[in-house]
Amino acid sequence: MMSPPHARPRRGAEETAIDTTIHRASTGEPGALHPPDNRFDTLAVFCGAANGARAEYADDARRLGGLMARRGIRLLYGGGRAGMMGAVADGCLDAGGAVTGVIPGFLVGRELAHPLVKDMVVVETMHERKMTMAKRADAFVALPGGLGTLDEMFEILAWAQLGLHGKPVGLLNTRGYYDSMMAFLDHVEREGFLRLSHRAEILFDADVESLLDRLERASAKARPAAR
Repeated sequence: MMSPPHARPRRGAEETAIDTTIHRASTGEPGALHPPDNRFDTLAVFCGAANGARAEYADDARRLGGLMARRGIRLLYGGGRAGMMGAVADGCLDAGGAVTGVIPGFLVGRELAHPLVKDMVVVETMHERKMTMAKRADAFVALPGGLGTLDEMFEILAWAQLGLHGKPVGLLNTRGYYDSMMAFLDHVEREGFLRLSHRAEILFDADVESLLDRLERASAKARPAAR
């Protein structure tokens, strides 16, 4: 991963273990997702441990993190130090923002956790990671990414289709990365397999600031979850 300008120095595992607040998460079933309260304090960002083939992907991740910090929005993400995860976390940290990582214990054991994220929630499984992020977030955004990012995003969309939450969901379409996926969802809808109106429900934008603006506005009028 390319380090951003003025990036904080990385520190060793021993120092990290001493000064990082690590706590265990307790999670329930999807039906336990709290309804939106029209606040936009915490944004869950779905992204992976690779940078991708284009520098613009990580650049936009860092830009999003910095913009969130300046607006006082907490970053909630997968807790990693590499790739797009590291880029969005570094962008937020370098701008003085609040960051919470959610990471399974087996990834901490591989020393993949970000050493500068003080608030690190350690869970047992990948499913618990997704549930913890879903419960804590006021809105969600997926950055360009691979299977893990797509898994997180599609599960949140499936829960929205089931009425389990009404929180806004955004896609950052850097350099048209998600154009073909949205076209595929158009096909899924035409073939009668999609009840969610994806063009209306997914906030789709190639510009970081515009997408964050739209997520904030949508959060202010988010619909309650089904009871």
